[in-house]
Order: sequence, then C-alpha cells, then structure tokens
Amino acid sequence: MMKSFLLAAWILSDLLSFSSCQERQYYFVNQLMNWDDAQRYCRKHHTDLATIGNSKDIKQFLDIVSSTNNNVWIGLYSNINWTWSGELNSVGSQYRNWESSDNDPDFISANQFCVCIGDNGGWWDYDCAKKFPFVCYNARTTEFVAVDEAMNWSNARTYCQQNFTDLATIRNIAENQRVQTLVATGYWAWTGLRRDENIYWSDQSSFRFSNWDNISNLIDSNTRICGATSKAKSAKWKFLPCQRKLPFVCYSFRVVRRIVKIKLTTGALNLNDPEQKAQLLKQLQKMLNESASLKFVEQPKKNKKKTEL
Repeated sequence: MMKSFLLAAWILSDLLSFSSCQERQYYFVNQLMNWDDAQRYCRKHHTDLATIGNSKDIKQFLDIVSSTNNNVWIGLYSNINWTWSGELNSVGSQYRNWESSDNDPDFISANQFCVCIGDNGGWWDYDCAKKFPFVCYNARTTEFVAVDEAMNWSNARTYCQQNFTDLATIRNIAENQRVQTLVATGYWAWTGLRRDENIYWSDQSSFRFSNWDNISNLIDSNTRICGATSKAKSAKWKFLPCQRKLPFVCYSFRVVRRIVKIKLTTGALNLNDPEQKAQLLKQLQKMLNESASLKFVEQPKKNKKKTEL
C-alpha cells in the first residue's frame, strides 16, 4: 500500500525537506612537511589529512592538486609488523634475509603481505593469494620439511599445522641455509613470515575503497610507512617514508542541503496521523539516502484578500 502512495501524483500542501550526507572538501597546502607535522596542521586548521573514500572524492582531489605534479601527503598510513606463524615472539625470530638485488620488501601495489624464500636463500614479500610450494617445520624431529605442492599462504599454513607443526620459522643463517637446500632450483617456497594489512586512514575512517598505483612501495626497516599521491598519477596511491617532506592535502566536512517536493495521493493515507507520517518518512529515507535527515515542513497558508462590493 505504501508504494502506491509514493508513486501516485497529486499536490499536497506539505513539503518534504532533507539534508544530504556530509561531503568532504579538500584544501591543498603548499608547504613542505613530514607526514606527522602535516597531520597536526590539518587537525588544527581543518578536520584531518585527506581521506579519499570513493571515485567522486578522487575527482575533487584532482581538482584541488591541479596546480602541482609533485607528490602530496594524504591521510593513509600502514604499520609494519612482521611476525612468524605460530612463533610470534620466539627468540631469534627477528632474523631477516631480504633479497637485496630487488630492494625487498618492496610491497608492490600495496598487496604483498607474505614472505617466500628463493633457491638462492633470499626472501621476497609477495601476494599471499599466489600459489607456491612451501616449507614446514616438524617440532618432533626438529627438521624442516619441503612440500612440493603449490598452495596459497593460508592453505600452506593449514597443511603444515595439520601434518607437522607450522610453516617454517627461520631464526638464523644456518636455518636459512637448511631451508634453502629444500627449495627447487628456479622456484620460490612459502615461509611462515607474514604481516597484517594494517592500512588505516588518519581520521580512522573505514578502509574500503582503494586506488593503488602499480609500483614498489619500499619498506626498508621502517615500522610505519605513509600514504602519498600525485596529480601526474591521476591520484593513484603509494607509500613513502613518513619523514619525507612534501606538500599535503587536508579536508573538512561540508553539508549540502536540498529541498524536495513530493507529490502524493491521499487514498488511505492520512497525513494528520503521526504514525502514518513516520512510516512514510522511514520509507523515503531508505529510498533516498539512509543517512539523510528527513522531515515534513508545513507550507504556510496563503492569506485571501477581501473583496468589497
């Protein structure tokens, strides 16, 4: 019955007014600061460093940075926390043997969170969904075990936990050499080293939309890396060392208000009934925008002029 009310067409003396969601307004600050200083500046003078939540935000962002082709800070950052599966705090687990010739870990496209070892003993960070053979550790025999079946990192870990102890933890050069001998020539194998995604916006908005550039994001020994973009890259995102000094973009919220006139048929609908009006508002709010603020505004009645005979 309610749908028939919404689809019908004749004029009532009521107007429906609603306010749209808050929209971000961006501000380009052409001052060179590191990421933390830029964050403090934005929080003092606006709301925060720029959050980009959708393609519409991308367009508005590009309009703001059109005067520069330089990298600019945005509100993204990522905490780096490499850990070993099953032995997160074991003594000696801080050993690393990154492949230096490829500048690993290089975090290409911001999508490499798991670590494999090559037949030369060097380590690479890689996409956890890729399928490689892997090396397990058997605590009963204190031996590493090669599994010559390609699996993604998560399935490889499950296999090792069900059949041995866990994916291999490599604590030192000697253990790295032992694991290296188990990797077939020309291949890579998963180890137990990985890190959580840990990508956040400065204002703690949900991280759902992404616009990564297909480039390396060098991590080195940093425990945190910070997000930047450039006009030349169509606002594609990348990570840089947080101490680098760049211009940046802040944002504030703005509210856009609109008035909508709705034509309804009375039928069985009684707009003098508060319950029916509340049900109508609820349906309209769902159709227009669940976060919109809706209310009825009574239209002033027109005064009629008296006619003298």
